[in-house]
Amino acid sequence: MTQPAPSRRHAIADDLRNQISKGHLRAGERLPSEAQLAARYAVSTPTLRNALALLQAEGLVEKIHGTGNFIRQPLRRARYVGGGSTPCALTSVEGELHTTIRTTNLGAHGHLTALLRVSPRSPLTEFLCLTHEGKTPHSLARIYIPRDLAPTDVPEGLLAARLPNLRPPLAVIQETVSTRLPTPDEATTLRIGSTLAVLSITRVATDTAGRVVEVALLALPGDRADAVFTAPHTAEARRAE
Repeated sequence: MTQPAPSRRHAIADDLRNQISKGHLRAGERLPSEAQLAARYAVSTPTLRNALALLQAEGLVEKIHGTGNFIRQPLRRARYVGGGSTPCALTSVEGELHTTIRTTNLGAHGHLTALLRVSPRSPLTEFLCLTHEGKTPHSLARIYIPRDLAPTDVPEGLLAARLPNLRPPLAVIQETVSTRLPTPDEATTLRIGSTLAVLSITRVATDTAGRVVEVALLALPGDRADAVFTAPHTAEARRAE
């Protein structure tokens, strides 16, 4: 299949970007349908979608599946602090964030068995944490905890306060960071384009007895979140170097 000429999709993106910057297209406004825009610019629908994908990757346009493309409200960046007591919490200096939590009991499967060092179908509890600012999603975290350590009643937003008191003291928190494209489920949940890179963090927490007591899989959209990792530079660490 022949790929559309990059110059055409960039020209369309430039025109829409210019309309946004001048206020002709305002935050929250729904764009005409993709078919209407394709006709307006005299291009094929795939070429038009490629142009919109450029603006989605820049955080200027968001596609809500089944509804259409909208001019996005200016996004404030949130911060994930590595090594914290819970991976659910993000902070934002400029705006208030809130988290909704959905709890599901399931058996260990796939890569979770290796991450948690348990046998297949071992009982786990999954906490699905979706962090918002207003109506805009900021991050998605799936936290897996052995069932015998999981809190049975977690009011919305209180997972960060409950976990440290319920699990054994932590000895090591290992966080692996990479970038990738979102899965279809992540793109829909976070309301982002399929071409916007996400910061993917896999966090494995081990207690003082060597047991893995928590695994978290985080997806942070690259246009609205930063990850910050701070390590004390002690005299012992300097001697080790």
